[in-house]
Amino acid sequence: MLNLLKTTTVLGGLVMASGAFAEGPYAPYEGTTLIVNFPAHPHYNAVMEVLPEFTAQTGIEVEVDMLPYLDMRERQTLELALDEGAYDLISYVVFSKADYVYADQLENLAKYFMNPMLSDPNYDAGDLIDGYVQNIGVAGGEKGYLPGPTGSLYGLPFGSETSVLFYRADIFDKHGLEVPTTYDAFLELACQIPELEPGMGGVASRAASGHQASHAFLLHLAPLGGRVFDESWNPTINNAAGVEAAEALKTIVDCGPEGSSAFGPAEAANAFAQGQAAMFLDSIAFAPTFEDDSRSTVVGNVGWAAHPEGVMAASQTGGFGLGIPANAENKEAAFLLMQWLTSKEGDLMVAMAGGNPSRFSTYENAELNAKFPWSSTFGEALAFADPDWRPIIPAWGRINADIGTTMSQVLTEGIDIQEALDGIAGRTQALMEEEGYYIWQ
Repeated sequence: MLNLLKTTTVLGGLVMASGAFAEGPYAPYEGTTLIVNFPAHPHYNAVMEVLPEFTAQTGIEVEVDMLPYLDMRERQTLELALDEGAYDLISYVVFSKADYVYADQLENLAKYFMNPMLSDPNYDAGDLIDGYVQNIGVAGGEKGYLPGPTGSLYGLPFGSETSVLFYRADIFDKHGLEVPTTYDAFLELACQIPELEPGMGGVASRAASGHQASHAFLLHLAPLGGRVFDESWNPTINNAAGVEAAEALKTIVDCGPEGSSAFGPAEAANAFAQGQAAMFLDSIAFAPTFEDDSRSTVVGNVGWAAHPEGVMAASQTGGFGLGIPANAENKEAAFLLMQWLTSKEGDLMVAMAGGNPSRFSTYENAELNAKFPWSSTFGEALAFADPDWRPIIPAWGRINADIGTTMSQVLTEGIDIQEALDGIAGRTQALMEEEGYYIWQ
């Protein structure tokens, strides 16, 4: 039995009457009930506040199966493999894109955007944040997961994220410190802070064994000039840039708050929120937490800046997007919901309720920036959002796990970094050969 949260058609005391949508694009779908699968996540909590307005405008009911995102992925894996699935629309985490598209489990969105009965001419797809669209939605182009002449669109960004630097403005002011714009300055400050403020770590970072340690390593790899593969799918994770990224992560953890090597994102964010670190380099999604006095002791003392630059400016891209399952029952109505939520109107409504914008225009909105003062900084940072900071290919799950386990050993057991990365590269090369990536060479 699905744990469903049903949106209401009551808005401002007005119950929409039957037949209120006799004309317009939504009329054929009035009375349809869509079953959607969303993660238990702050962005989608904001979406729940907005969904009643969709029903009020369209007459389409929405029932939400909201799950923790790891449980959500497990449930989707089961549902998408059925002949007839339970879901009309799903939110999927970005690295699920390769698995779902490769298994032909997501609808190609071209036919919906080509249909004048469904496609809103005022949608303005050019206003969607490029890096987010590429990261969450495009498959079949360059490298199989980036845009290109052969690429297609399978999803739209919704709840996407990029990385920014949060810092304690009061601590920086107290000691006359400059906000770091380069990695050299960032890493120097990471270990200078504990000397200036005994008991306080420099940077709170993810580092726990598995996905979190891999994520943290990759966060530094791209701006320092590294990639997991070269253009021929040969592993390059063990080159000089890879070593530098691993050394950067080790410096951050060694100079970080107590227990850093076991931090997941929640633990790292909490350490910053509780005043245990002067900096936090991670997702924009954490910003509201730091200004919530029920969860944070640093309210009013947090500054925001772009991800520091190494040999290039490159922040991560991640988070969630929306897709229509290939086995969905109500695909056209699901597209209308997807389009409405990601429209200029819908994106701004969700952002005003505390969600993450997917459009440039939303980040430029004066009302949003007045309510959430960090938004303008985040909007500027999106110019450097990198959709290729990790390879979204079917084999990525196994490679990611290997990076995360091995990197944790670097952080906690002191194994040699070059040796550790050489091991990852060798195992990755064997896996890629097994997967057929070198058959044309």
